[in-house]
Amino acid sequence: MNAPVRIVVIEDEKAIRRFLRMTLEAEGIVVAEAETGREGLAEIGMRRPDLVILDLGLPDMDGVELIRQLRAWTPLPVLVLSARSDEAQKVDALDAGADDYLTKPFGSSELMARIRAQLRRRGADDGEADAVFRFGTIVVDFPARTVTRDGAPVHLTPIEYKLLAVLVRNAGKVLTHTQLLREAWGAGSAERSHYLRIYMGHLRQKLETDPARPVHILTETGVGYRLVA
Repeated sequence: MNAPVRIVVIEDEKAIRRFLRMTLEAEGIVVAEAETGREGLAEIGMRRPDLVILDLGLPDMDGVELIRQLRAWTPLPVLVLSARSDEAQKVDALDAGADDYLTKPFGSSELMARIRAQLRRRGADDGEADAVFRFGTIVVDFPARTVTRDGAPVHLTPIEYKLLAVLVRNAGKVLTHTQLLREAWGAGSAERSHYLRIYMGHLRQKLETDPARPVHILTETGVGYRLVA
């Protein structure tokens, strides 16, 4: 039998912790709780979980700082909980290394879908299973550096290919404008932000069945983009 998934929940609101525990344990997940950042770091170091669920508004430390501390020593997936009005905090958290975020309030179905996406991505990273990646009718072959749609070659410019590659390698993860700009154009590329929207439009034209209603390359308003496989 496979070992159960282990998740550390760092959240200071007791009602939300209870909801998370009930939802996760109903799926057979082993849950450890912490209500402060320091307790959370201790739980992570001791239990070595598969994923962390983190509220940004902790009583003893800023959640973004906790993410930075984690990223100094582990690529462990981090799913952030965020208040609806804290769009800037979401961006800060993602730029610091968080993998995804959920806006409060949220439902159990969405929570589990986000968790499954992160665990699939981590499994692919661990197994180096990203040599050939498929979503919809698209096939991205990294060793051959080719992209096909319905079996037919798709011509991408170097920038388009860079953007698609980083989206694919982070499938299910929200990537901020800053992260995508840095990957495609390098450091100091903030002034190219208008280019990003144009190139994402080009990718949708080439890869989506209905570019006006994309189902794979999704916009996270005010934050960035996400590839849904």
